[in-house]
Amino acid sequence: MATGTTYTAGDSPSRREPSGGAPAGKPARWLRNLLLLALLALVLLLGFSWPGLREQALIGSAYSAREACSCRFVSGQDLGTCKGLIAVAGLGRTGSLIWLSDDAGARTVKASVPLLASQTATFRPGRGCQLEPWTN
Repeated sequence: MATGTTYTAGDSPSRREPSGGAPAGKPARWLRNLLLLALLALVLLLGFSWPGLREQALIGSAYSAREACSCRFVSGQDLGTCKGLIAVAGLGRTGSLIWLSDDAGARTVKASVPLLASQTATFRPGRGCQLEPWTN
Protein backbone atom coordinates (compact mmCIF):
# COMPACT_ATOMS: atom_id res chain seq x y z
CA MET A 1 0.00 0.00 0.00
CA ALA A 2 1.59 3.26 -1.09
CA THR A 3 1.24 6.37 1.07
CA GLY A 4 2.39 8.84 -1.54
CA THR A 5 5.30 10.01 0.65
CA THR A 6 8.76 9.73 -0.82
CA TYR A 7 11.91 9.60 1.24
CA THR A 8 15.35 10.68 0.14
CA ALA A 9 18.60 8.98 1.04
CA GLY A 10 19.26 9.22 4.77
CA ASP A 11 15.59 9.68 5.69
CA SER A 12 13.98 6.79 7.44
CA PRO A 13 10.21 6.47 7.73
CA SER A 14 10.46 6.02 11.51
CA ARG A 15 12.22 9.39 12.06
CA ARG A 16 10.00 11.64 9.97
CA GLU A 17 6.34 12.39 10.16
CA PRO A 18 4.25 11.41 7.14
CA SER A 19 3.58 15.07 6.35
CA GLY A 20 7.30 15.73 6.02
CA GLY A 21 7.33 18.06 9.08
CA ALA A 22 9.72 18.25 12.01
CA PRO A 23 11.03 15.07 13.64
CA ALA A 24 8.54 13.47 16.02
CA GLY A 25 8.97 14.13 19.76
CA LYS A 26 10.70 17.54 19.49
CA PRO A 27 8.59 20.60 20.40
CA ALA A 28 8.65 23.58 18.12
CA ARG A 29 11.15 26.30 19.01
CA TRP A 30 8.42 28.95 19.33
CA LEU A 31 6.50 26.84 21.86
CA ARG A 32 9.60 26.45 24.03
CA ASN A 33 10.26 30.20 23.85
CA LEU A 34 6.66 30.96 24.74
CA LEU A 35 6.86 28.72 27.81
CA LEU A 36 10.13 30.34 28.90
CA LEU A 37 8.58 33.79 28.50
CA ALA A 38 5.54 32.76 30.57
CA LEU A 39 7.82 31.37 33.29
CA LEU A 40 9.85 34.59 33.35
CA ALA A 41 6.65 36.64 33.66
CA LEU A 42 5.49 34.46 36.55
CA VAL A 43 8.80 34.86 38.38
CA LEU A 44 8.71 38.65 37.92
CA LEU A 45 5.12 38.83 39.15
CA LEU A 46 5.96 36.76 42.23
CA GLY A 47 9.03 38.91 42.89
CA PHE A 48 7.04 42.14 42.84
CA SER A 49 4.17 40.80 44.97
CA TRP A 50 6.29 38.87 47.54
CA PRO A 51 6.37 41.61 50.25
CA GLY A 52 2.59 42.04 50.12
CA LEU A 53 2.04 38.28 50.26
CA ARG A 54 4.34 37.97 53.26
CA GLU A 55 2.54 40.75 55.15
CA GLN A 56 -0.88 39.21 54.46
CA ALA A 57 0.40 35.81 55.57
CA LEU A 58 1.84 37.22 58.79
CA ILE A 59 -1.36 39.03 59.70
CA GLY A 60 -3.50 36.03 58.75
CA SER A 61 -1.40 33.59 60.74
CA ALA A 62 -1.40 35.88 63.80
CA TYR A 63 -5.18 36.28 63.66
CA SER A 64 -5.66 32.55 63.14
CA ALA A 65 -3.33 31.58 65.99
CA ARG A 66 -5.11 33.89 68.42
CA GLU A 67 -8.60 32.83 67.39
CA ALA A 68 -7.75 29.12 67.31
CA CYS A 69 -6.14 29.36 70.76
CA SER A 70 -9.28 30.97 72.17
CA CYS A 71 -11.49 28.44 70.42
CA ARG A 72 -9.38 25.49 71.59
CA PHE A 73 -8.46 26.37 75.17
CA VAL A 74 -11.10 28.91 76.28
CA SER A 75 -14.15 27.42 74.53
CA GLY A 76 -12.92 23.82 74.73
CA GLN A 77 -13.55 22.99 71.05
CA ASP A 78 -11.48 20.52 69.06
CA LEU A 79 -8.97 21.88 66.53
CA GLY A 80 -11.06 20.71 63.56
CA THR A 81 -13.96 22.91 64.64
CA CYS A 82 -11.58 25.84 65.11
CA LYS A 83 -10.19 25.34 61.60
CA GLY A 84 -13.73 25.54 60.21
CA LEU A 85 -14.44 28.76 62.08
CA ILE A 86 -11.25 30.38 60.82
CA ALA A 87 -11.93 29.27 57.24
CA VAL A 88 -15.09 31.39 57.16
CA ALA A 89 -13.53 34.38 58.99
CA GLY A 90 -13.04 36.45 55.85
CA LEU A 91 -9.26 36.27 55.51
CA GLY A 92 -9.52 36.05 51.74
CA ARG A 93 -7.00 33.88 49.89
CA THR A 94 -4.80 33.58 52.98
CA GLY A 95 -7.49 31.77 54.96
CA SER A 96 -7.37 28.69 52.79
CA LEU A 97 -3.56 28.42 53.09
CA ILE A 98 -3.31 28.45 56.89
CA TRP A 99 -2.24 25.29 58.73
CA LEU A 100 -3.05 24.90 62.41
CA SER A 101 -1.40 22.69 65.02
CA ASP A 102 -1.77 22.61 68.78
CA ASP A 103 0.19 21.40 71.80
CA ALA A 104 -2.24 20.57 74.58
CA GLY A 105 0.53 20.20 77.17
CA ALA A 106 1.97 23.66 76.57
CA ARG A 107 -1.48 25.04 75.69
CA THR A 108 -0.27 26.66 72.48
CA VAL A 109 -1.62 26.87 68.94
CA LYS A 110 0.64 27.48 65.96
CA ALA A 111 -0.76 28.88 62.72
CA SER A 112 1.40 29.01 59.62
CA VAL A 113 1.28 29.81 55.94
CA PRO A 114 3.94 27.56 54.39
CA LEU A 115 7.10 29.37 53.26
CA LEU A 116 5.74 32.78 54.29
CA ALA A 117 4.87 33.17 57.97
CA SER A 118 4.00 31.44 61.23
CA GLN A 119 2.72 32.65 64.57
CA THR A 120 2.12 31.02 67.95
CA ALA A 121 -0.46 31.91 70.60
CA THR A 122 -0.25 30.63 74.18
CA PHE A 123 -3.09 30.32 76.69
CA ARG A 124 -2.23 31.77 80.11
CA PRO A 125 -4.78 31.45 82.95
CA GLY A 126 -6.18 34.82 83.95
CA ARG A 127 -4.84 36.46 80.77
CA GLY A 128 -6.31 34.36 77.98
CA CYS A 129 -4.55 33.71 74.70
CA GLN A 130 -1.57 35.89 73.87
CA LEU A 131 0.55 36.01 70.75
CA GLU A 132 4.24 35.40 70.96
CA PRO A 133 6.30 38.47 69.92
CA TRP A 134 6.88 38.87 66.20
CA THR A 135 10.38 38.35 64.89
CA ASN A 136 11.65 39.80 61.64
